[in-house]
Amino acid sequence: MSISVESIVEYAAQQRVSDIHLVYGLPPKGRIDGQLESLTKQPLTDEDCEQIAKDLAGNDLYPVIRRSGEIDLARTIAGERIRINLFRQQGHVSAVLRILSNKIPKIADLGLPPAVSKFPEFNKGIVLVTGETGSGKSTTLAAILDQINHSRKQHIITLEDPIEYLYKPDKCTINQREIGKDTDSFADALRAVLREDPDIILIGELRDLETIETALTAAETGHLVFATLHTNSAVDSINRIVGVFPEARQTQIRVELASTLKAILSQQLLVKAGGKGRAAACEVMVVTGAIRAQIREGKDAQMQSSLLSSAKEGSITMDNCLIDMVGKGIITPETAFDNCADKEYIQRKMGFGGGFR
Repeated sequence: MSISVESIVEYAAQQRVSDIHLVYGLPPKGRIDGQLESLTKQPLTDEDCEQIAKDLAGNDLYPVIRRSGEIDLARTIAGERIRINLFRQQGHVSAVLRILSNKIPKIADLGLPPAVSKFPEFNKGIVLVTGETGSGKSTTLAAILDQINHSRKQHIITLEDPIEYLYKPDKCTINQREIGKDTDSFADALRAVLREDPDIILIGELRDLETIETALTAAETGHLVFATLHTNSAVDSINRIVGVFPEARQTQIRVELASTLKAILSQQLLVKAGGKGRAAACEVMVVTGAIRAQIREGKDAQMQSSLLSSAKEGSITMDNCLIDMVGKGIITPETAFDNCADKEYIQRKMGFGGGFR
């Protein structure tokens, strides 16, 4: 192989690449400020791809790719912490590598709404961080947990697939469990977690009914639970959770969720004005008494109205966040328009008129 994985990762890190794509027949690609760019001119051969897979997975796990078709891993390569997904497509192995920060950032450095700084102070309940893949959910959660680590004497257990950020225990005792390595599955880990005397539990993703059910149980029994969902708004997140359950159980799940949910942060990463770097645009729902009642009763439209009217509690809609970011010169009006929920609202508030776009 003419190009080593180490050299690709080292070069990519220097170029501020967030994700590396290694695909047969194409040169290595890197995502820079949201766009894929070639990192070299030389296309990867089938032999290159197979050798990359062997180097990344190792002799023990390489057969898993051939048998199941994909595998998730985490490695340190060229001094960088890397999250890896290896998969087969059209008879060839491909790889996507995400370069993770070696340093857990502080909440204040992420440009998140002020309400997020209060999340580490919660003692029990559920906090959801939602958004598309690559929207910065893991980084936000790492910053929140690390602040707890430096401020409270408690036990944190994380269930991750794979482990991304590595914590250095300070005041907290921290156990990080990797699915497929430290335990067979989320289901197995979640069945055991309540017997492991946790105060705070991080669930890498609420994937299914059993995972959600255990998260609700943990919150109801006095634990603080953080979890992620692939949803784009607070109301969508609630409906996604409820919709996983059979209709006969949904009323009870709404009651449980209303009693345990503390806040939802939905985020997306957008290219900054000028084209260099990205910034987080966020929707925050801080759950108030009115919102709890609306969750129980399934009143989505009223919930959205309560989100709009509860700014003093720290809530903010995605569209209002985008408007604020434009006003501060962080993103362009075009970026706000392309990534908003209500285009007519954005047009009206920002004075675009009906002819914009």
